[in-house]
Amino acid sequence: MGDGTGGESDPPAVDPAPGTGGDTEVETPEVEAQREAWLELPAVRTDNAYPNAVERTLYYGDERNYTHYYDTSTYTSLWVAYPLESRHMGSETRPSKWYYNPEIEEEYQVDLCNSSYNDGYSRGHLIPNGSRDGIKEMQKQTFYVTNSVPQIQARFNGSVWNSLENALQAIAAGGETLYIVTGAAFNKVGETEEITYTTAKDDTKSIPVANYFYKVALKVSTNAAGTITSATTIGFWFEHREYVDDSYTNYAVSVDDIEAWTGFDFFVNLPDTIELQAEANNNWSAFSSF
Repeated sequence: MGDGTGGESDPPAVDPAPGTGGDTEVETPEVEAQREAWLELPAVRTDNAYPNAVERTLYYGDERNYTHYYDTSTYTSLWVAYPLESRHMGSETRPSKWYYNPEIEEEYQVDLCNSSYNDGYSRGHLIPNGSRDGIKEMQKQTFYVTNSVPQIQARFNGSVWNSLENALQAIAAGGETLYIVTGAAFNKVGETEEITYTTAKDDTKSIPVANYFYKVALKVSTNAAGTITSATTIGFWFEHREYVDDSYTNYAVSVDDIEAWTGFDFFVNLPDTIELQAEANNNWSAFSSF
């Protein structure tokens, strides 16, 4: 199972942490109202597609950092959602280790604190270090092991994927606010694909390797009263493989496409008419110049 060529069986069944299986933080009208103000959040799943997934938001003081939808049966955050502004980015020293997420019991996490995965996979951030290295405590939370997924390093995580992250960060560095969701997918909806498994060097848990990675991003315009008047989105969908001399722009798709492939509903807190139009865009130039 640790040779990188597995897929003969499913990962071991893992019950959700007591009191957290399949739930979210939507428990009161106050929390519901708070969620509706966060443009990056996908809709809450109600189809029981991921019965062992838990949604949790990490904070720095009273400020949200990011929200993640963590599946305790695959040890994978299926998506991570966050706002990105220029103040989030800076030059804080990169942490030298990773940490367990204090919001989830350690038995439902993989020990990646001091070492990476086997089979040559790197500890791939879902919300990047570079998107939070302007605020030390927020940056540290990107080094929670629940924000890590096994990724091919040299010709994926360190190349085309990193270039996309840099491009989004550059837009935010110019003074705009982006709302981003990064996700890992094992299959497209309605399809069944072979899944490779790996392990961590300091753990024995069997970890599935995503067949796909994606990002969706949102930009909005508002009037003087702060009401959203228009918006645009863009999606990127990648097979998890090596890319040689390739541009992330070649993998731009619409958010509508990624919703169809994942079953998640993104940017639901936009006004409906604006959301409908915005999510059809698949042109990077149109998005970046909006």
